[in-house]
Amino acid sequence: MVCMLALAFGVSASARPISVATPQAAAASKAVGTVKAISGNNIVLAAEGGSDTNVIVQDGARLLQIEPGETDLKKATPLQLSDLQNGDRILVRGNAGPDGKSILAVSVIAMKKADLAARHAHEQAEWQRNGIGGLVSAVDPAAGTITVSTSALGANKSVVVHVSKNTVLRRYAPGSVKFDDAAAAPIDQIKAGDQLRARGQKNADGGELTADEVVSGSFRNISGTINSIDAGANTITVQDSVTKKPVVVQISQTSQLRKLPAPMAQRIAARLKGGSGDAPAGANTANTANTGGAAGGASGSAPAAPAGGSALEQRSGDTGASRGPGGANGSGGRGGAGGQGGDLQQAISRMPPSNLTDLQKGDAVMIVATSGNTEASGGVVAITLLSGVEPILQASPSGQSILTPWTMSGAPGGDAAQ
Repeated sequence: MVCMLALAFGVSASARPISVATPQAAAASKAVGTVKAISGNNIVLAAEGGSDTNVIVQDGARLLQIEPGETDLKKATPLQLSDLQNGDRILVRGNAGPDGKSILAVSVIAMKKADLAARHAHEQAEWQRNGIGGLVSAVDPAAGTITVSTSALGANKSVVVHVSKNTVLRRYAPGSVKFDDAAAAPIDQIKAGDQLRARGQKNADGGELTADEVVSGSFRNISGTINSIDAGANTITVQDSVTKKPVVVQISQTSQLRKLPAPMAQRIAARLKGGSGDAPAGANTANTANTGGAAGGASGSAPAAPAGGSALEQRSGDTGASRGPGGANGSGGRGGAGGQGGDLQQAISRMPPSNLTDLQKGDAVMIVATSGNTEASGGVVAITLLSGVEPILQASPSGQSILTPWTMSGAPGGDAAQ
């Protein structure tokens, strides 16, 4: 059925026309994407990372609406062309136009923007309620188990994740931070040291989780001070406190830059030193309150991750400014890296964005980046960069990270998560 409706318009579907080489329909084409504009029977289909595709809906074309995630066309309902709106997700089939670029569509299957948003919100909520995340410490493919260390500011806890033939396993593509680039991958591709998030049913003490969905990837944590800034190339060079070597970090359009308020940084540093993390007398806590409380015992309810974005997002729930699995609390159980009930990752995601121009030589930063090198700089691409972390690095010279790759880019499966 059109490749399970192109995986329900999902992960590996491209909005570029795809030729179907058959003797009967040598010029047949199909495409998946988001409606960018509509005029009469002409639709401009926005490609993800590619050029737009012009779709001309033919008279008598079959138009159907289907719920997000559904793959059975028997459950689809008729749709009028006039019901399509910008932002709707569509799968079109037909023949290549005379120009070889457009598609003369004889079939249009749509998922409405509002339905996609509702599903996205539901998935994010599921990851928030039933998700865990952290670093993989062991994998046993034969037993179908993955042991994840969900360290939260010095408090280590291991969770055994059980996977079965019904578990959806996805893995981020090398060098990519987009959840839409994540592809199905068997358990034996998961390695110790990988970042992993899993969603499913936890046992009573939270030490085990039977997974419905798992997303993993290889990312790099970098902590250190800025040696230099190249605004023209959108790069910074950081002296890694662990390797003692300089690292070139590319700041992309999807990179999340935030500055940690001083009171919050002091609380986290106190936790790392084994203290209570309570604010010192007279400390200004206004900034912390404005960012949702945070590491030192913030309030309980975590807000929805910010909309928009694209790194892990997007269907993954990736929705931070980069989109995207936003608000992912990859550092562990309830409360994540903040621990003690405060969701540090959510607090960070609500902070105002920073810019490259806000950084200065000598600033201390913590970065989660892609593990692969960029072709241009020989460095890495920042997913999340957090400045204002001087007290934290002083408390943890080894550079214990309080960030996760999906901090602000959306959680897997609705790529947000906790």
